Amino acid sequence: MTTGATTLPSTSASPTALRLWTRARGVTLALVLLLAGAVTLAALQSDTRRGALDPRSADPYGSRATAELLADRGVSTRVVTTLAEARAAARPDTTLLVAAPDLLTERRQRDLHTAITGSGGRTVLVAPSGWSVGTLAPGVTADPANSRGSALSPDCALPAARRAGTAETGGIRYTTRHLDADKCYPSERLATLLRIPDPTGGGDTVVLGAPDILYNDRLDEQGNASLALQLLGSRSHLVWYLPSLSDTSATDPDDEKSFFDLLPSGWLWGTLQLFVAAALAALWRARRLGPLVPEKLPVAIRASETVEGRARLYRKADARDRAADALRSTTRTRLAPLLGVPVTQAHTPETLVPALSAHLHGDGQSLHFLLFGPPPGDDAALIALADQLDALEREVRRP
Repeated sequence: MTTGATTLPSTSASPTALRLWTRARGVTLALVLLLAGAVTLAALQSDTRRGALDPRSADPYGSRATAELLADRGVSTRVVTTLAEARAAARPDTTLLVAAPDLLTERRQRDLHTAITGSGGRTVLVAPSGWSVGTLAPGVTADPANSRGSALSPDCALPAARRAGTAETGGIRYTTRHLDADKCYPSERLATLLRIPDPTGGGDTVVLGAPDILYNDRLDEQGNASLALQLLGSRSHLVWYLPSLSDTSATDPDDEKSFFDLLPSGWLWGTLQLFVAAALAALWRARRLGPLVPEKLPVAIRASETVEGRARLYRKADARDRAADALRSTTRTRLAPLLGVPVTQAHTPETLVPALSAHLHGDGQSLHFLLFGPPPGDDAALIALADQLDALEREVRRP
């Protein structure tokens, strides 16, 4: 066994904490400033900015001006965001405005239509497309082509439209099979505003092709304000429904589906085919099973270099216990054949120590401490242990 007490200078390739901070402090500072700016802007704008068509918003596309003008005329405005609240608001003295009908699922559209039918109140649907208008207003169909112009003339007998005059209702165009419907603000003979009476309850449904007349920055143009106030102010209460995708008030537990239920069958078959193809490719490219084939190392490494490298690793990890255990285990393995002890029992103190004591005529307790004792407490003790093990092996080999 070869040991040496010479200490080689150790070098570390891992950067220190100070070096890491020096390299990353610029990027870290920029990220902190960016995060602080985003939080500040969010805090400043959280109380003022709301969504489009929100009667609480003073933004250009909000509708706060409409709500305030209605309040001056004695009409109260209440904002709701759930289907349950919207259904409860369907009463004869209430106008229910649905700001974004297309956000409602088909089931919620049917539930809302059931609630407003026969309620005696007015329902205003703002720019519903073909996805929602057929359910919320049966008998009405949205044309695929929108109106080319925004400001249109009423050209109908509806008193509110005739008093308002030209208004910016140009948007989605509608056709209806209801003969008693008011078809106003036509664009190429298709109406952009419909009023459909409800013969069962005395109420009506207004389908508005564009939300422009409700925006803050468009309210003072043309006859937008007059038309908006007349459509929304016919009842003493206005409930402004802002549908939300997070609304769970109408969730049916029977309709809940797992992730795999939402995947179409074609994706499942496609995924299965990909797995089969990947398995075939793996079998095609895999090596044939067989015995291990020894390969020559590309570079010959001397045993002394391996021992020195492992010793440095032990020292760097402060693993004196593992180093001592390796030295003792190797010594016991080499001594066992010399003493006539099977190698399988070389690490059994009850077998190895008595045989070694009989061979050397020495103290069994000291030999037990040397071969099976506790790990050394410092590097000097580890070196001393290595020297003692070398001396013991030389003494056993001595003829």
